[in-house]
Amino acid sequence: MGPLELKPGRGFDVRPHPHIGLATVTYLFDGAVFHRDSVGSALAVEPGSVNWMTAGRGIVHSERSTPAGRAAGGRMFGLQSWVALPKAHEETAPAFAHHPAATLPVVEGEGASVRLIAGAQFGARAPVATLSDMFYAHVTLQPGARLVLLADHAERAAFAVEGTIAVDGEAHAPGRLLVFAPGRAITFAAGLVPVRVMLLGGEPMDGPRHIWWNFVSSSPERIEQAKADWQAGRFLPVPDETEFIPLPA
Repeated sequence: MGPLELKPGRGFDVRPHPHIGLATVTYLFDGAVFHRDSVGSALAVEPGSVNWMTAGRGIVHSERSTPAGRAAGGRMFGLQSWVALPKAHEETAPAFAHHPAATLPVVEGEGASVRLIAGAQFGARAPVATLSDMFYAHVTLQPGARLVLLADHAERAAFAVEGTIAVDGEAHAPGRLLVFAPGRAITFAAGLVPVRVMLLGGEPMDGPRHIWWNFVSSSPERIEQAKADWQAGRFLPVPDETEFIPLPA
């Protein structure tokens, strides 16, 4: 999401839309997003906090500018990640959890700062409940700082958000997802400017996943059912919302 500058009086509006079989993780660097969903949640996510929405068998949500943000304008910048659910939990009841920034552990030292969004890493554990063994972290490195990611998960990756990041001595521009081979530690380093990078990983999922629009499932037939359910209006609605995004053609 972004980075972009919103003019005063201009906001953004993502109308109600459905998800199945995943958890959405919304994390902001700047700005605010007001979230409403079909389980009754209605609150803003702000920089450094986490909105973790488990779709399970089906949830609907909207994402809009907050009233204050719409009036004032300003910078909007963040990420929404999708986490696949294990097969045993794909049809779990939908749920929503909000974790303020102050509740997330921050590990700092030698020019590096790590805010742990989920899971355990760098000697800390986030309070966010997950349904699989994983980690997700927001890292900032000051000029010249280094950070080592151990080989304690089979799957690991980094998304370079801002600044050029050196990975084992090789420079990578922002906007790239870097996926690492298992079995060895990875060293990150900042050059002459600060760097922002997201680190993530975990154990391999229990089989392939199919994705169509906002639906994720281990079963193509389940996705077809979700498409039919949305088109027929069988998902629970979002309170205080009358708009929706139609099923794509």
